[in-house]
Amino acid sequence: MNAIKTAKNVLRQELKKKLNALTNEEKVRQSQIVQTKVLQHDLYKNSKRLSIFLSMHDEIQTDGILRDALDAGKAVYIPRYDSKSTYMDMVRLKSWEEYDALPMTKWKIKQPPLDQDREQALDSGGLDLILVPGLAFSKAGHRMGRGRGYYDTYLAKCRAMQECPPSTIALAFIEQILPEVPVEETDVPVDIVLSAA
Repeated sequence: MNAIKTAKNVLRQELKKKLNALTNEEKVRQSQIVQTKVLQHDLYKNSKRLSIFLSMHDEIQTDGILRDALDAGKAVYIPRYDSKSTYMDMVRLKSWEEYDALPMTKWKIKQPPLDQDREQALDSGGLDLILVPGLAFSKAGHRMGRGRGYYDTYLAKCRAMQECPPSTIALAFIEQILPEVPVEETDVPVDIVLSAA
């Protein structure tokens, strides 16, 4: 294993410990600040087709953003992962009721079944904004995910297929912002990192 991969694995363990140490109240407090920053951001306000990740327990909660985007009539897409590979697509979510009815994966994230026929963002006009999760971020926009490469692969695909690639905003707890993050060639940086700081 190369040195960067080793450094990432060590860092992932540290960050998971840090995030597990946060109280639920603190996660809610920081999530509310970050959600407000997103809703007030021009990139969000001007977006018509966006992708919103459905948050896990140790990520900035995104349900408030999801509800706002659906209420505002934006075309909302959510990730659908194949846990057996690095494949992920972004599929259309049309209503809060539809969100409520989604089944849970083993990662405790709601997700439409892989065999369900759904409109995919890249087949129907692309995306103008992607909200990106991750474990660690630098202020310069470098990002370290959970090691599967779903988002890096998808962002590279967007850049290849869309004439005008989507803007990217990462959502982070203060604890996830580091002076620097180890990166490899395949790691795609994000445009903006929003935290509660």
